[in-house]
Amino acid sequence: MKFCSQCGSPVEQRIPEGDNRQRFVCPQCTTIHYQNPRVIAGCLPVWGEQVLLCRRAIEPRRGYWTLPAGFMENGETLAEAAARETDEEACARVRDLALYTLFDLPHISQLYVFFRAELVDLDFAAGEESLEVKLFHEHEIPWNELAFPTAGRTLQCYFADRREQLYPIRNEGLAALRPRG
Repeated sequence: MKFCSQCGSPVEQRIPEGDNRQRFVCPQCTTIHYQNPRVIAGCLPVWGEQVLLCRRAIEPRRGYWTLPAGFMENGETLAEAAARETDEEACARVRDLALYTLFDLPHISQLYVFFRAELVDLDFAAGEESLEVKLFHEHEIPWNELAFPTAGRTLQCYFADRREQLYPIRNEGLAALRPRG
């Protein structure tokens, strides 16, 4: 950040009085510009014994598979963001969203939140950000072609939890997210 979004003056980095972190501060109008983590919301769409994955058409990780997810927008709830992203990326409608996994990734200032959800029907297709959308049984998951550890870990948890028919809400940090292979 170089300029204040309130008055247009150049900003400087310093620790504001009463704070403990460096922030961008405008010396002209004294506005403190906080930069906060981005929230990524998504779904684990389920149809019977299968889960829906999207092959990414955009960077990062173009061509790799993932769960439908994306940045939360202002004015929507987490569940609304997850359902919207599922519609945008997989042209799929979901219902019965249940909070399932939360992943803290402080090194990239992101929080991932996935909901378990039931597909309303089989009327899905690749959206603008997807090359392909497909249902997978557990043994068909392209584990070595998953785009992000957060999607892989969510899938691992789901298939383990499905055997027990018990789906606890999981909150894990980056240390638990080691890439497979």
